Amino acid sequence: MPAPRRISFLITELDHGGAERALVRIVTGLDRHLWDPRVISLSDRGPLTEPLEAAGIPVTAIGAGRVRSPEGLWRATAGLTTCLKEQQPAVLQTFLFHANIAGRFAARRARVPAVVSGIRVAEKRGRWRLKVDRWTDHLVSRHVCVSQSVADFSIRESGLSESKVIVIPNGVDVQRFATAEPADLSQFGIPKDAATILSVGRLDEQKNPLGLLHRFAAIAEQHSQAHLLFVGRGPDEASLGAEIVSRGLKSRVHLAGWQADVPGIMRACDLFVLASNWEGMPNVLLEAGAAGIPVIATRVEGVEEIITSGESGVLVGISQQEELATAIADCLADRDAATERALRLQQIVSEQFTWESVVNSYSKLYESLLG
Repeated sequence: MPAPRRISFLITELDHGGAERALVRIVTGLDRHLWDPRVISLSDRGPLTEPLEAAGIPVTAIGAGRVRSPEGLWRATAGLTTCLKEQQPAVLQTFLFHANIAGRFAARRARVPAVVSGIRVAEKRGRWRLKVDRWTDHLVSRHVCVSQSVADFSIRESGLSESKVIVIPNGVDVQRFATAEPADLSQFGIPKDAATILSVGRLDEQKNPLGLLHRFAAIAEQHSQAHLLFVGRGPDEASLGAEIVSRGLKSRVHLAGWQADVPGIMRACDLFVLASNWEGMPNVLLEAGAAGIPVIATRVEGVEEIITSGESGVLVGISQQEELATAIADCLADRDAATERALRLQQIVSEQFTWESVVNSYSKLYESLLG
């Protein structure tokens, strides 16, 4: 039997983000008889190093510090080149923008035969990123997009080669979320008889926590039992906290920070809201679907590939803030209809978005590149 072929997986950092968790599931799911995976973090080791090493996967941290600056990215590329020369992988798989770019240049210098870039979001934070993607497209064998929406965006806006772009969606551990023991929300100051609206994700412009807070302010006046729970951290955390206080909502809106038991929290809440301004294929939406919680989401990239509005959830326009408030009020008013939609979504997620199928798709891709 031929020896397993080595694959190096590169990511910007190993913190508790959606892309980072997806990397762990893909790497640990690969058949070790076929593949010899290694993981490289451009920054430090991070909390997700532990499950990787527990699965017997070596992790290397470049320790480049703040790689989001040009100087940091240059340092990371130099260290990464040395690492790749030592590992000599047949394939380099990268995730997230800074790892994608550093990986392309380092792989060329280290003579890595195939480079696969992971594009996990329709990047709208700055057009310069799209230009860099286009300028370095010739260094990539394939671009894996997490949704057809992201693929279309990348071809249209970044100018990536259509022949190089493929779609492999995210997956979810359905049983982990469907069977989780509901958490005790009183730990966050939420009463037992509350109707709890949940948001999970990074507190920044992309996820739009301030927009959701503003809509909840109107809901709170109509529904005395409604509470809003934010799970996550990010650069907007301080401004969000200040806005909560200024609106007199400190007893109704709760900032939980990062939490390990997201499945249990989802199972204990009454409604999940994704208010994002842009996305790729939201892991957290798949998780909410697996947990069986009713979902409202903005029509951002990847969402309509999961949810049919009115059948398995409720979708609203990105800029239609009043529509979002109305949808929340309607779901709280008609719990039976919301539950029926949640059950349909749970079935769709369990049938179409398994990690087994995702890992199999990645494995077939690597085989096709290596012949």
